[in-house]
Amino acid sequence: MQDPLVYLNGELTPLSEAKIPVLDRGFIFGDGVYEVIPMYARKLFRAKHHMARLARSLGYIGIPNPYDEEGWLALAGKVAAAHPADDQLIYMQVTRGVAKRAHAFPKDVTPTIFIMTNPLSLPPAQALKDGVACVSMEDKRWLHCHIKSTSLLGNVLAAQHAAENDAVEAIQFRDGYLTEASASNVWVVKNGTLLAPPKDNLILEGIRYGLIEELCVAAGISFESRRIARDEVFAADEILLSSASKEVLPVVTIDGKHIGAGVPGPVFQALYSAYQQAKAG
Repeated sequence: MQDPLVYLNGELTPLSEAKIPVLDRGFIFGDGVYEVIPMYARKLFRAKHHMARLARSLGYIGIPNPYDEEGWLALAGKVAAAHPADDQLIYMQVTRGVAKRAHAFPKDVTPTIFIMTNPLSLPPAQALKDGVACVSMEDKRWLHCHIKSTSLLGNVLAAQHAAENDAVEAIQFRDGYLTEASASNVWVVKNGTLLAPPKDNLILEGIRYGLIEELCVAAGISFESRRIARDEVFAADEILLSSASKEVLPVVTIDGKHIGAGVPGPVFQALYSAYQQAKAG
């Protein structure tokens, strides 16, 4: 297999040759942020929204944005053009840079910029037809989940909990209320209304969050953002996951308990269809 090209600090280089110093603060502290943009038929999807979120994340942790939106998208396009797949998932990462190990921000340090891409792998048809299984767990992460931080150990542990229980995702609750899954936003359907946790510091606002709000308006589906108790999740008619790689995915069991009728429901079907139309153009 050919060594893919990646972007690192101004250069396109084979992935196997891309190196960073061990004192990079992203390596030492997880002191950085990232963004992931899907590309369909070589066209970036909702790129402006992704770039706005990257800028917000950088601002939250005080790293100057190295590029404007046009500059970032030009770099993403350069990396994508070097890869054969028409559908890709483009990963961008910015760390604070290389400095002597000390917790407080160093002065006069240059951010490390890394971009790579992989073929976009979407859920199999069987998962869309039959739905997927999830498990629940307490949300034990920090209180700045709105930052798309490279410090993902809490998410890694949640994903491992799901993997150990043959589940696609771990759906998390904090103080008895729904937050999000390890790498997905979570949606609850009750009596035809789509419910979502509020966009606050306890969840990462997925780019699909805004998109699904738009799709609900277009499809005539009632939408409400509010705190959702654990009992409401298990009593839902439908549960959905959303992310760049999952798009919209139906959940039919949590902790082995059926959700609703135990099959993908009509709100999922409507939103999945609308999503496919949106990404087509």
